[in-house]
Amino acid sequence: MTGTRPLGHGTLSRRLAEAFVGVSVLLTALSVLTGVAMYRLHTATQDRVARYGPSLLETANLGRAYADQESGLRGYLVAKRDDFLQPYTDGRVAESASLAKLVDLLAPRPDLVRKVDAVRAAAATWHQDVAEPAIAKVKQGGAAQESLAEVEAGKARFDELRAALAALQGPVLVVRDNATAQLNQNETRLRDSLIVTLVVLVALAALVWIGLRRLVTRPLERLGAQVDRVEAGDLSRQVSLTDAPADVIALADQVERMRARILHEYALAEAATREATQARGVVEAQAEDLRRSNAELEQFAYVASHDLQEPLRKVASFCQLIERRYKGQLDERGEQYIEFAVDGAKRMQQLINDLLTFSRVGRAGEAFSQVDLELVLAQALRQLELFLSEQDAHVTHDPLPTIHGDQSLLVQLLQNLIGNGEKFRGRESPRVHLSATESADAPGLWEFSCTDNGIGIEEQYQDKIFVIFQRLHSRDAYAGTGIGLAMCKKIVEYHGGRLWLDTADRETPGAVFRWTLPVALTAAIPVAVSVPARSGEQQT
Repeated sequence: MTGTRPLGHGTLSRRLAEAFVGVSVLLTALSVLTGVAMYRLHTATQDRVARYGPSLLETANLGRAYADQESGLRGYLVAKRDDFLQPYTDGRVAESASLAKLVDLLAPRPDLVRKVDAVRAAAATWHQDVAEPAIAKVKQGGAAQESLAEVEAGKARFDELRAALAALQGPVLVVRDNATAQLNQNETRLRDSLIVTLVVLVALAALVWIGLRRLVTRPLERLGAQVDRVEAGDLSRQVSLTDAPADVIALADQVERMRARILHEYALAEAATREATQARGVVEAQAEDLRRSNAELEQFAYVASHDLQEPLRKVASFCQLIERRYKGQLDERGEQYIEFAVDGAKRMQQLINDLLTFSRVGRAGEAFSQVDLELVLAQALRQLELFLSEQDAHVTHDPLPTIHGDQSLLVQLLQNLIGNGEKFRGRESPRVHLSATESADAPGLWEFSCTDNGIGIEEQYQDKIFVIFQRLHSRDAYAGTGIGLAMCKKIVEYHGGRLWLDTADRETPGAVFRWTLPVALTAAIPVAVSVPARSGEQQT
């Protein structure tokens, strides 16, 4: 039985979505409030630091410029020296710069710009009516006392200038102080906004932790506790949840269905175990029958090797004795019959020997060891020496590796392949070449090849030639029992490799046999058989 979802329980994803929307709205509102506070603080900072503070400083600079102009004018009128007029000239330059800066800084406040214009107008009146005429008289040779008297008379004009400047400095100072207060107020608002945001974030984190604890971790802990009991072996324990989100309840239902399926599979496994135990008894009995059968086959091999070959040797011996004793007394047909009988007996003996050798591959013998294929090839060539010299054959090879295998079987393999290449020769002298490379398609394998310049094999016969007793030529054309390549294939497969005929297009005639052998064997290798070293026969 699975858990029943109570009414009103939404899925965890839906609850998380609702919580996400609520948190997003709240954080958006806090972000907007904080952004507004930061913008106001930035504006107040600009007004205080970049506008009204410099404006008040420029009014002070403007006052110093006018004071320098007045003092420079008085000194020039008294001393009549041009160098004493330098403060007046510098003051005019500073005046122009300060007035321009004030107009630019106070542009958002037209009322203050008008006061700047009033200062400029008052200064222009003093320059035009007092300062410039006095300087002109001195330069024209007039009396300094008269010019100085005129300056004293124009003191009212300079007082008007000072009054206009004071009328400007007062409001600028007030505006600067108001900007300072606004800056402090906005800093307080931003700080309060950040504190509220931090408190809200902490509260949200706590709520999220509580919600996850209630909706996720606790239900999962209860589910995990039930699963632990089932894992401990209490498969009859039902897994279910009721007070949890719908999708967590669905997860518990899936676990329950899995538990029921495991329980069912466990019952099936127990039944299969019982059946396997019964089948094992049958297999062991069959294995015992196979052991007895193998023993009988070994006995048959002994009989075939000794008792069956003995009559064949007698038939061959007596036929040869008759041929020698009655040579010339029998007609040509009689001598031919005796020759057929001797040849048939010899071929039967060879066939029995080859069958015994083929049947013993992989059944009994020496364990695998490290084998140097250079030495294996040398041994195979020594055993084929007479045959190769009669055929005027040449065998070449690339460097051959050392592998793990049975040396006698590997000698038999190379001997058969080289012998086939020499036996099925073409018009030219037989040439056989052996090579070995690490396989690119199958890492961990050596790939060998045996290439000859003989008559070759058509592609359609590439599978038939590895079947025992299958021949592509008559016995009169090429001798042999038809077991040679089948023997090679069995030896290669016994070593964990594969033997095949390469049917790719070649520019030169002949056949190419390729086979693979492991670089290093890692699996357990059965005991190999020691096969007598003798030249094999190709099935073709």
